[in-house]
Amino acid sequence: MLIIDSKDCENIDKALKKYKKKFEKSKTLLQLRERQSFTKPSVKRRGEVLKAIYKQQIHSGKIDA
Repeated sequence: MLIIDSKDCENIDKALKKYKKKFEKSKTLLQLRERQSFTKPSVKRRGEVLKAIYKQQIHSGKIDA
């Protein structure tokens, strides 16, 4: 549960903006989407390995990003 501290004189738009930032930083929506479908641990691990290989190739200069 997200709690936003707001002052009485603070504009509701500013409070809403703070809430949206806090919501985005907490990654609640990403967790919700991740839980919608089950991915096997082997598939998840393979994706992580491919991502690491890609990042290493970019860093070494083999791929122009």
